[in-house]
Amino acid sequence: MGELLDCIKPHVRELKQYSLKPECVRIKINQNENPWDLPQSIKEETLRKVAEYSWSRYPTFSAHSLHEELARFSGWKAAGIIAGNGSNELIQAVLMVTLGPQTRVLINEPTFALYRQISRILGGEVISVPLSPQLTYDIDAIITAINSLAPTVTIICSPNNPTGCLIRREDLISILESSNGLVVVDEAYHEFSGQTVVPLLDDYPNLVVLRTFSKAMAMAGLRIGYLLAAPQLVQQISKAVLPYNLNVISQTAAQIAIERYRTELTRLVGLICTERERLYHGVNEIRGITPLESFANFILVRSTVDPRSVFDQLLKREILIRDVSSYPMLSDCFRVSVGTPEENDSLLGALQEIYG
Repeated sequence: MGELLDCIKPHVRELKQYSLKPECVRIKINQNENPWDLPQSIKEETLRKVAEYSWSRYPTFSAHSLHEELARFSGWKAAGIIAGNGSNELIQAVLMVTLGPQTRVLINEPTFALYRQISRILGGEVISVPLSPQLTYDIDAIITAINSLAPTVTIICSPNNPTGCLIRREDLISILESSNGLVVVDEAYHEFSGQTVVPLLDDYPNLVVLRTFSKAMAMAGLRIGYLLAAPQLVQQISKAVLPYNLNVISQTAAQIAIERYRTELTRLVGLICTERERLYHGVNEIRGITPLESFANFILVRSTVDPRSVFDQLLKREILIRDVSSYPMLSDCFRVSVGTPEENDSLLGALQEIYG
């Protein structure tokens, strides 16, 4: 009998696992979560409806009712929607049906680490196109790479995690028209930018849009995401989604949120955007750190002090941020999620002490 791990693909053994160290702190602003919980009325209505459901039965196979609500909510057709166990499951599903040996996926760097991780596990080659020195999208470089290397999938996170930059509509159109493969736009943070690429779906059948309930919709704990694409693409991507992937509680909560409580959740998005601007200006006034403009619910910060040291000093004050200094181009950076006014005040006070 050979070594136990010989059966694992060599390139998978070489990868570092995507993980976060759990920390119990007073202020947790490291995962871009909504600082306000889901309204109690949505929770109560969800639990009431779930209690009426027979728990011995599987959920609806295709989540048809949720798809219909998502169609009205997003402005896209129900036949072109897949609801998933978080948008991460749907990222994986898209890559599972497209990538393998001799295929390429194009990503920008720095960006969400799971794009590269999943692509490598599936055996695809990852083409990395750096952002500009200003940490914005370098459209010329992206299109040059598409024309010369013909990726099967191009992934654009907009607003981008962890930089917060947004792709312009005309630039995305240039990418869509240059590509013979799929162009996936991850809109996990789109609510905070006020922009979406969904209206382009009718004209560009190679466009796939990913969204989540984890950020603006305050449902990170329920793991709900959805994908929008041409119905013929959805038919194929659905083959990589496990049956009954979304449990009854998550389906019910999502339907109630978009059916009856959209105004309340939109209000919370407005509060987060207001706090983002206040936090940006507060950070910008502290000598030694420079915030980058963000269209998401977080801010990337350049630091004259080693980001790991800043992380440790804030952790001693029970404030948890994200050290992103290991990302390409971000050796002098950390990222902070936008919290409540009180949390943001505590962060600003702590940063003033550290950099004072």
